[in-house]
Amino acid sequence: MKVLNQIEYDDWKGKNTDPYGGECFRYAEAWAELLEAKLAQGLALADFASAASHEADTSGITGFMHGMALGILAKCWVHGEELRRWHNTSSQLNNEGEKANESGGVLNPAVLTVIR
Repeated sequence: MKVLNQIEYDDWKGKNTDPYGGECFRYAEAWAELLEAKLAQGLALADFASAASHEADTSGITGFMHGMALGILAKCWVHGEELRRWHNTSSQLNNEGEKANESGGVLNPAVLTVIR
């Protein structure tokens, strides 16, 4: 995974060695590596980001873990800004994704749907 600042990334990852935090970083790295391979083939990130996120999930991550991985990649990965913007607009219900893109935030992917 190509990061923007290896020292900052290693420091952040080093502070998250517990099973939950460590899995967020493992998943983020696996997802980024899958995305980098597709990008190297000349494909657009939006065409395979969702499928790659599922492929990288080999342990059954939670929605919160997915959100943490998005945050990690948005902050540290060389293609993180593109991924963040894609995620926000592809998962918005109204226009909150555009607002998050303007503010630099990441929409929470841990959404519950209640069916009656």
